[in-house]
Amino acid sequence: MFPAVPPRVPDLADPSLYINRELSWLEFNRRCLHEAFRPELPLLERVRFLAIFSNNLDEFYMVRVSGLQDQVRHGVYEIPPDGLTPQEQLAAIRERVLPMLHQKREHFHTELLPRLAEAGVHVLNYADLTESDRQAVRQYFETEIFPVLTPLAVDPGRPFPHISNLSLNLAVRLEDTYGVERFARLKVPNIFPRLLNLNEIHKRYGSSYEPTLHRFVWLEQVIAANLDLLFPGLRVLEASAFRVTRNNDIEIAEEEASDLLESVEEVVRARRFGPVVRLDVVESMSESVRSLLLHNMEITPNELYVLPEPLGMRDLFELANIDAPALKYPPYTPSRPASLPSGCDIFAAIRRGDILLHHPYESFAPIVEFFQQAAEDPNVLAIKCTLYRIGSKSPIVEALLNAIENGKQVAALVELKARFDEENNISWARALERAGVHVVYGLIGLKTHAKISLVVRKEPDGIRRYVHLSTGNYNTTTARIYTDLGLLTCDPQIGADATLLFNRLTGYTNGARYQKLLVAPEHLRTAIYGLIRREIDHARAGRPARLIFKMNALVDKRMIALLYEASQAGVQIDLLVRGICSLRPGIPGISENIRVRCLLGRYLEHARIYYFANGGDEEIYCGSADLMPRNLDRRVETWYPIQAPELKRRLLNEILAIEMADTVKARVLRPDGTYERVLPAEGETPLDAQHWFMEHARDH
Repeated sequence: MFPAVPPRVPDLADPSLYINRELSWLEFNRRCLHEAFRPELPLLERVRFLAIFSNNLDEFYMVRVSGLQDQVRHGVYEIPPDGLTPQEQLAAIRERVLPMLHQKREHFHTELLPRLAEAGVHVLNYADLTESDRQAVRQYFETEIFPVLTPLAVDPGRPFPHISNLSLNLAVRLEDTYGVERFARLKVPNIFPRLLNLNEIHKRYGSSYEPTLHRFVWLEQVIAANLDLLFPGLRVLEASAFRVTRNNDIEIAEEEASDLLESVEEVVRARRFGPVVRLDVVESMSESVRSLLLHNMEITPNELYVLPEPLGMRDLFELANIDAPALKYPPYTPSRPASLPSGCDIFAAIRRGDILLHHPYESFAPIVEFFQQAAEDPNVLAIKCTLYRIGSKSPIVEALLNAIENGKQVAALVELKARFDEENNISWARALERAGVHVVYGLIGLKTHAKISLVVRKEPDGIRRYVHLSTGNYNTTTARIYTDLGLLTCDPQIGADATLLFNRLTGYTNGARYQKLLVAPEHLRTAIYGLIRREIDHARAGRPARLIFKMNALVDKRMIALLYEASQAGVQIDLLVRGICSLRPGIPGISENIRVRCLLGRYLEHARIYYFANGGDEEIYCGSADLMPRNLDRRVETWYPIQAPELKRRLLNEILAIEMADTVKARVLRPDGTYERVLPAEGETPLDAQHWFMEHARDH
């Protein structure tokens, strides 16, 4: 008899078990692109998804691709769990992105533009304009556009100009009267709409033209067609559009900054001069001009993307936002929960029991009123809050300013390092400081991503603390288009935890021991480890063991390895991951008990929910943190428990259950990293989770 060979223990560090985070993100953006291909969606919503795809890709290149290029440039490599080098990632990104860019334009030209024209929305090329159109456009150009334009010649006395980030430009080849070729760069000014409204132009310049519903022409084509006015006496040989994307991922040396506010302002200004990471040019551009641009921008052909017109398709938001209700989603008015009727005393409502709000299906107005009532209530002593992405118009900030006028103590942590919102947050921070608000900018080396507010109120039985915790930002605009979960509570232990957290953010409190909140970076990672390992113990003991995690991204290698271990122990795991997922589900012996799906629809899935079966004594947390190294190790984050039995049931049996049952907007992740549409079984009624929530929001 030979001794039994023990089973091989899988190596959870094996790179093949992990999906590259950049390539996974590209798959998420591919799903955004594919929403534009869905014929059942309203036409302008399909256009909007093209703009979303384009905007996402711009940010991806400004931050993620630029970071990889920096690693290559400096020879400092950060090898991810999947083992791909920065060079391999850059090559794979280009290989995946180019076909999507061509697919996007082909669909726009061959599918969406003809259907829009049938519906009365005409997006025209200059060559397609009538003579009447051209006369009106010429007059508009001479009167309004021409005075703004600044052609910049390039010759031995005038160096190649700086090309600003995401700007649209024309590369103009000219020939003078002596046959000498000249070159000029002309920036397409962004103070004009990218799509010029022909109907408005005709009205403004007295044409007898009878407008149809909507008619537009591309701004850069109008400029190119009228270059004779800018370059009199020269012959225009070529006018080709190009667009530059620059590195916007500039680090702030916080330890060396004497004034963080001024340092962030300097970084925002410096971004305009970051290295070029991508150069888009139109297919018609000559080889000589391409070479000239490559040389002057100091990039290689690997950063060059030759594309059909139009470039800069994020500007299609303009088209998606035109006044054409029949071509958009029907308007939706969020409901108010029965526990928070309009005009109610919000503090009295919270005292009756915890309140869970599911945005945007339920209105964000009660949260605004929470701040407004706190500002006006004579019994409120203090208001504290974190502000990450505030928005350009903020009734919550206005309430904080009002609270100062009414003699309240107000403290606000304004996260200056919220990427692409820095300028807006700087403006609000200065306004709050001027009014007398205690403004702080967070902890050195950490972003404050937690969404939490605390109101301290004097009541007959003593001081009571009211807390709002959320998965989303205090932003009234995104609250209408992001799905998020907010909790209003006056639980004394959560109130005490909130006080500890704010003292940590504004003062020097160290070693805080929280009773109910799980807070990163000090405690959250180890707490999650403990919660998952508890499920592993339950599974091995034959007790109910299940995990359901809903999040935006799953990247952290240690968390993924622990989920693999839980799967091997028999824990049933369902993951709802909107974006990046580096875990491979369904691998025999590794992750056969793990299922991953995502939802992409009218609203951006942004809520985070973490369910633990716990042997039958279920626990559920919501919060601001995804399972990514940055959230767990480099940010201030909060997970908060959902304690009321009825709220737990709602999260598990309604929100999570409905999303996992979606057969319209859902896709499942396959082991190879690709996604597959979920379709209803034969005879089964299709279920669109977001539509279901819209219909049933008034039931709560």
